Amino acid sequence: MTSTPELSRRRLLRLLGAAPMLPLSGFAATSLLAGCGGDNDDVYGANPPSSVATFASVSFSGMAAPTLADAAAMATTSVGSTMTVNFSDTSKMDFKLSYKPFFITGDMVPNGAGGTVLAGGYVNIRNQPIIDTTVPGKERQFFSDSPDGTSLLTVPNASVPGVKGKPVFAVVQFEYATYAQDGATSMYGRLPSPIAVLTLDQDQSTGKLTLVKYHNVDTSGVEGLWITCGASLSPWGTHLSSEEYEPNAFTAASDAQFKAFSKNLYGSETGANPYHYGHMPEVTVNPDGTASIKKHYCMGRISHELVQVMPDQRTVLMGDDATNSGYFVFVADKEKDLSSGTLYVAKVGAGFSLNTAATTAAPLTWIKLGSATSAEIRQLAMTLKATDIMDVRTSDPQDPSFKQVAANGAIEWIKLKPGMEKAAAFLETHRYASFVGASMGFTKMEGTTVNAANKVAYSALQNCQTSMVAGNRLNVPGNGVSIPAALNAGAVMALNLAGGQKDLGGAAIASEWMPVDIKALLTGEDIAADALGNTGNPNRIANPDNLKFSEKMRTLFIGEDSGQHVNNFLWAYNVDSRQLTRIMSIPAGGESTGLHAVDDINGWTYIMSNFQHAGDWGGIHNVVKTTLDPLLRANYKDKFGSAVGYLTADSGQMRMAKPAA
Repeated sequence: MTSTPELSRRRLLRLLGAAPMLPLSGFAATSLLAGCGGDNDDVYGANPPSSVATFASVSFSGMAAPTLADAAAMATTSVGSTMTVNFSDTSKMDFKLSYKPFFITGDMVPNGAGGTVLAGGYVNIRNQPIIDTTVPGKERQFFSDSPDGTSLLTVPNASVPGVKGKPVFAVVQFEYATYAQDGATSMYGRLPSPIAVLTLDQDQSTGKLTLVKYHNVDTSGVEGLWITCGASLSPWGTHLSSEEYEPNAFTAASDAQFKAFSKNLYGSETGANPYHYGHMPEVTVNPDGTASIKKHYCMGRISHELVQVMPDQRTVLMGDDATNSGYFVFVADKEKDLSSGTLYVAKVGAGFSLNTAATTAAPLTWIKLGSATSAEIRQLAMTLKATDIMDVRTSDPQDPSFKQVAANGAIEWIKLKPGMEKAAAFLETHRYASFVGASMGFTKMEGTTVNAANKVAYSALQNCQTSMVAGNRLNVPGNGVSIPAALNAGAVMALNLAGGQKDLGGAAIASEWMPVDIKALLTGEDIAADALGNTGNPNRIANPDNLKFSEKMRTLFIGEDSGQHVNNFLWAYNVDSRQLTRIMSIPAGGESTGLHAVDDINGWTYIMSNFQHAGDWGGIHNVVKTTLDPLLRANYKDKFGSAVGYLTADSGQMRMAKPAA
């Protein structure tokens, strides 16, 4: 650590007291990289003396991937990275990072009223606990092992009993439970997703966050939630959730998963309407740590994951986590209001590739799918059946009035019913987008984020396979998305943003933040299985999922959902130096989720991240499973629990430079 002249102890505490907190798999990670670039006023006023060293940049030094020589590290959130804060006089301070949990799902946590509540617990439409009865004599409320999208935020005039510093709130959603208590009954998509508000007490001298209240959001007014995956914080301070893998309205009545979901939610296999799911929920936190929720039905019924609202507070780039997925953009009619607007889908021009060295990008143009309000599409969802909107066949009807499409990983033949264009655009969005000629060839399009300073968006492709590969039956000729061979390890794409665009019908698009081209930024590398079992190069990204960009750190954070890394990792990629750094390792078999970077909350910077389903073994884990399984069971409630917490500077390393005399 190099001394930094003229920095007060308070200034250093705020700059470094909270290093990036990066929790993985099921954690709500929080980084306290305090006050980067804009905190000098707190100590020196508006005009700091010229001798004061000011914040310049942040960099990370990485950690090695854990091995069986340290099995304990493979079975938990392992952090061996260092954050370096660089100052204007070329001095620096180094801080080792560590992980701090708020709780493990399945813990009893404070409800703010003197009692406790089950963290990650499932409830039905009447807010009653849903009970797991698969092990006689050990009945218990279901709870999630898969916390996901997390937002950290503040609310004006917040006041919550028990907070001694300042109240900060985290909205955390729980995507699913992997298994019932018997360890054999799959519960994926069979339980309505809970979502909770955590009231956190922020210590103003250190930035430390402590849980004082856990509040379950009442989702009964929006018919419950379906598979809530990634999330983001809107520029106006609300939590933008997700409902991915929209249920197939043509087969829902006979689908075992959807029937189980309906029974657990409503007590009846026929109570749930598939058109109520696959939309964009938005959560607004109240000053007392409670919250309200609404769903926006006008943003397309797709496999929503981790949307990004642009700085204009109207343009929304949406991840679409599906096979035969596409790039969708919603442009709201009004700022800070997603209840009405226009939906577009991209058409990819010539030159698409995964070559990061390519000097040109493939152009993007935009097809207008329609304009609508949430209220009118919700009304259509309540009154229309799937067969009212279109006729869908799974084999060629030998009828020229049907059009062949690729949607949701299947080849279908569809015919639109007269006058049903708007209903199709907003309730059967994948099928309709393919029907009108959009580039619906992507696979597993996950998180999106934006580098506002450079007007560049980033998008994760978890896998580049099947519908992206030339010659595959799902790869529609002419859709612009075609690579010569699969890259299972996936890629992160960069999309330049601009205004002045017109849709393919010739109408102006009312946004200065439309993607105009697409190019590969980072790629993974498929390899033959190494000695540990990795089939993706462990020193490169594999199967990127969550993405978040920090403007002050100039860093793109990348969380993995990899079936190719024995341990998934959280990475930091500096877009200026182009340095990729591994900063955390998730428990083996788990997934890195819930990533969120917040540049400033009361002068502190935070990076949130979660992990899911530790010890969810696949073929790549054959080498490590026997050794790690008992360790993971001991750490995470027999593998039914996941942690929610944050990554911070290790207290033993937080030495403060002595101010100059």
